[in-house]
Amino acid sequence: MKTLRSVKPGDTVVVKKLHGAGATRRRIMDMGLTRGTEVYVRKVAPLGDPVEVNVRSYELSLRKADCEMIEVE
Repeated sequence: MKTLRSVKPGDTVVVKKLHGAGATRRRIMDMGLTRGTEVYVRKVAPLGDPVEVNVRSYELSLRKADCEMIEVE
């Protein structure tokens, strides 16, 4: 399983599945990260947290823990 956390800066991936439950999953979906959405990883902070991505024509910063819940292909 490849997660958003393992994607290198400059790569574009597609969301395959969201893991997690409850409010956390709902928050990720509300940010526009749903199945089939293209995600461009813009940059990663030196210590790996946060990860800056482009989703649906806007920039979004995600925590490492949130990135681990997003399965990509």
